[in-house]
Amino acid sequence: MLLGERLAEGGHMYKDVIDNTAPLSAGVFWMMHVLFGKSLLAHQLLAYFLICFQIIYVNNLFFNFRTFEENSYVPALIMGVLFHSSFDFIRLTPMLMGSSFLILAVGQFFSQTVLQKENTSSALLVGLYLGIACCFHFPLIAFFPYLLVVGVAIGGYNFSQLILAMVGYFLPLACVTTYYFWIGGIGEFFSEFLLTSKLEFSYKHVSLQDLFFLMVIPVFFTTIGIIYGSFFKSLTVNQQKQLQIMLIFFLSAVVVVFLSNRNTPYQLVLFVLPMCYFISLFFLSNSSGILMTILTYFFLMGVPLTGMFWLFQKTALNESNAYTVKQENRHEIANGKKVLVLGTDLGYYWNASLATPYLNYFHSKKLLTNYLDMSSMAQVYQAMRMDMPEIIIDEEGVFMELIHVFPSFKELYVLERRGVYVLK
Repeated sequence: MLLGERLAEGGHMYKDVIDNTAPLSAGVFWMMHVLFGKSLLAHQLLAYFLICFQIIYVNNLFFNFRTFEENSYVPALIMGVLFHSSFDFIRLTPMLMGSSFLILAVGQFFSQTVLQKENTSSALLVGLYLGIACCFHFPLIAFFPYLLVVGVAIGGYNFSQLILAMVGYFLPLACVTTYYFWIGGIGEFFSEFLLTSKLEFSYKHVSLQDLFFLMVIPVFFTTIGIIYGSFFKSLTVNQQKQLQIMLIFFLSAVVVVFLSNRNTPYQLVLFVLPMCYFISLFFLSNSSGILMTILTYFFLMGVPLTGMFWLFQKTALNESNAYTVKQENRHEIANGKKVLVLGTDLGYYWNASLATPYLNYFHSKKLLTNYLDMSSMAQVYQAMRMDMPEIIIDEEGVFMELIHVFPSFKELYVLERRGVYVLK
């Protein structure tokens, strides 16, 4: 919401807001703020809409292309359960928005397993959907090899179809690049979006052990489904191709998680589709027996309860501050003010507005602490003077050092308490 507010004030992503949120995701947040302001409910309703769309689309996809022996709403139920693996699976995130277009691309690949003929429009749409997904969440660029492998090996693309798919893929990126070139922000676009990787910045909001704990039950059933579908289940030729599409999708999703520079549960939303397929394959092929009944209830109850237990544990141990935003008494000083937080405690922004472009502290820190580079310091000084914060939260002493670089700041701000500077 902070990002949308800043863009709604007339700023440009990457140029006036330092953050690595993908351009199309930033555009959605901007539009949401223009239409609904700082409405958490509006964001939540849009997230629910996308989740419902994915569930309905995937279930109809399995219906239309005879993915399983019998048409059933079991995949929809399983997908709904998987979306409750963690509380942020049902939040409006770049991964949720990007994954919606990945599902549309999978739908086009499924059509190729049945039609078995040259279809240039389908090839173009596959590339276009995957390219748009990348513009919502850049780590989804890992699905470019997915396009090539599945298109050639399973979809049977000829050379012209492959070229068309690649044109469709790079078209959204080309349009976004052209826009930033037009507004004079091409350098910032490359440095903040295209060239940002886990090797440069890594935000460990939660540990890998936490991510595994949240997904241990879905991974267990998915592994069973993969083994069962690959070695024990008799499938038609089309169903075998669909299994291969989903298996390659699953492997590509693993790569995306390792490319993402934010260790957060919502990155795992990408696994919902392939997990839904393999778990549905297992349950629909073995629907009777006491053991299957026990496994069914274990899955339906175990997945959401695991997510609830994890969140409760983190909250009880006060370990959720690195990921969640809480409003506490100390944050009231920023209510109704323009604030700059030089740190990770975003609770100060709860009832406040962002001042200066430095939204993402991890990305801004390199610029803010480059004290010996006069060009960087001049940029920081200009940004601070053009949009002066009324409150500065200095968690790591960055602003204290900037005062030594710019003595005029000492006359403008008073130290209210440790790490909190207030404009005179």
